[in-house]
Amino acid sequence: MTAPTVPISGLGAPSVWPASAVRAPGGDVAVGGVPLAELADRYGTPVYVVDEDEVRARARAWRRALPDAEVVYAAKAFLCRAVVDWVEEEGLGLDVCSAGELELAATRAFPPERMVLHGNAKSPEDLRAALRLGVGRVVVDSDCEIARLAAHVPAHERQRVLVRVLPGIEAGGHRKIRTGGEGQKFGLSLAGGDAEDAVARILGQPRLELVGLHCHLGSQVTAPEPYGEAVRRVVEFLAVLRDRYGVTLPELDLGGGFAVAYRAGDPAPAPEAYASLITRELADVCAEFDFPAPRLTVEPGRSIAAPAGVALYRVLAVKRGGGRTFVAVDGGMSDNPRPSLYGARYTVRVVGRASSAPVRTATVVGRHCEAGDVLAEAAELPEDVRPGDVLAVPASGAYQVSMASGYNMTGRPPVVAVRDGRSRLLVRRETLEDVRARDIGL
Repeated sequence: MTAPTVPISGLGAPSVWPASAVRAPGGDVAVGGVPLAELADRYGTPVYVVDEDEVRARARAWRRALPDAEVVYAAKAFLCRAVVDWVEEEGLGLDVCSAGELELAATRAFPPERMVLHGNAKSPEDLRAALRLGVGRVVVDSDCEIARLAAHVPAHERQRVLVRVLPGIEAGGHRKIRTGGEGQKFGLSLAGGDAEDAVARILGQPRLELVGLHCHLGSQVTAPEPYGEAVRRVVEFLAVLRDRYGVTLPELDLGGGFAVAYRAGDPAPAPEAYASLITRELADVCAEFDFPAPRLTVEPGRSIAAPAGVALYRVLAVKRGGGRTFVAVDGGMSDNPRPSLYGARYTVRVVGRASSAPVRTATVVGRHCEAGDVLAEAAELPEDVRPGDVLAVPASGAYQVSMASGYNMTGRPPVVAVRDGRSRLLVRRETLEDVRARDIGL
């Protein structure tokens, strides 16, 4: 069924919803030409809807913004076989954090030389998989990893590596997702000398080829300026390494963390805004230190996947009392732990029926046995919201399904792609049979 194209006004900021989102008859919203209520009926709820064209368009936007850089998609945001295909077809690389993500990409014959392996605590299985598959670069995140990685590299071969450094910059939407400052588990300190010690050790390993430095400031970084400061500090360090060790490293990976809008009015600069400041600062600081401009890499994940996704839930109960309204749905923290982990906030809309009732503030909660199982505080919903209603939560494409758990054994939700008025199942719903099959303790 193809929905009519009607102006999106009233749905919230366009950046909160996929670009294809339009009003549909009966108070519904269509994404990718498919009404959301129709998808809820067909696939059940909770269900995650991903607009394929939105993913592709956002991947292309990063390629246009940084045509001379390498853009790699951060798989941890959300990965399935279809997404592997989409990012490969759009010319992006892939940033992975485990043997599982590596092996999934390998099932789609993703070019391994375009992969980057991250992780502050890579297992032997992770390292063996990376070397067996021929991953392009491994990001070294600790001193003890250097010898471990070198020991796995076959004789007469070399593995290209980057060193993840801490530039000492605090940036990101919440303290739990800030990864560029001192005193946390990621990276090696520039200020404390740990990064230089790691570089010296790698240069002494004949099976490792140091090709550059990596840093990652955090997530939901809402302004370009911290990236400019990171460029300055890391290039200054590159110049120090040249002067002290006689090596001119050719690569600089700035990581990701670029912000998206979850609610109307949230700051979410376009890729061009980040790219303009980063490239300008890179040119300036390289000229200042007479350092040849390194090849730049960025790792957008959230900024590609999040705005392409819409989560759909069915209302199970409505409670009113004590001046508050609680709207309980059939999902919750098992499919979206972000609000519980670090206070993430979302837009919520009733779809599938029209309502003339006044809009009131409600708290949308999940079905799980935790008081903190809250999906959305201060959600603006019609006063007549009732059991059976379908709620749509846009900007749900990243760090929701990928972080889903088996809490209360409710089963992880399916993922459905939409495009050109059609839908197709990408990831099936986890069933009770799946749960039973894993439990072999009898």
